Parts: sequence; C-alpha cells; structure tokens
Amino acid sequence: MFITLLIFNFLVSFATCFVIMLIFRKPIENIFQRLVSEEIHVAWSRYILFAIFVVGISGGVRIWELERYINNNDAHNPALVLNAERWTLEIYRAIIGTLESNAWLLLMIFIFTLIAYVVVRTIENKKSNDFQTL
Repeated sequence: MFITLLIFNFLVSFATCFVIMLIFRKPIENIFQRLVSEEIHVAWSRYILFAIFVVGISGGVRIWELERYINNNDAHNPALVLNAERWTLEIYRAIIGTLESNAWLLLMIFIFTLIAYVVVRTIENKKSNDFQTL
C-alpha cells in the first residue's frame, strides 16, 4: 500500500508540474529570449522547465512525511494506517507541496530576471544616448 501511495504522489506531483509548465512555458521563453543571446535562451528556458519538474516533484513527494506509514519505532505511536481519508490528505499535500515549491522557484526566477531586465535596459538606454550625442 505504501508503494502505491508513493507512486500515486509522484504521478500527482508530475501532473501538477506539467500543468505549471504549460502555463509558464511561453512567459519563461519570452523573458529569456529578451535577456540572453539567441543561441542560449532556448537552453536556459529548457533548464528552467526541467527545474520546475525537479523542484515540484521533490516538494510534492515528501519522503520524510511518507515514512510515517512504514516506521514503527515507538510503541506509543504506531505507524499510521492508509485509509481513504489519509489518501485524500496525502494527495492534497502532494498538490499543495508541488504548487508551493514551484511558486517559490518561479518567484526567485522572476525576481532575478527582473533585475537582469533593468540592467539590460539601462545599458541599452546608455548606448542609445551615447549614439544620439554623436
């Protein structure tokens, strides 16, 4: 039963990451196309999309939480039983963990790309002002 829960959590997290990737693919590609050179923006975009899956699945499938169902080290606290309510709770935790992890990842990406955009824009404005004075 534990293996089934682990596999199901993985699949739910993967599906959630896939939806997130579909939603954010185009904005990520547009941002990197604007910020980095033509040759490398595709690689950066693919790396970020890969990171969405890695971070999302690791946040959604929390092994240390799932260990409660198999560890029985304490006589006063027996291992939890996997019933329908627990399944629902674990699936909900997988979805929320995946969304939370990806929200932090995307927030950090967009903060750093915003800073990079401001730097690139400042350099472009300075270059255009230099050309206008000539």
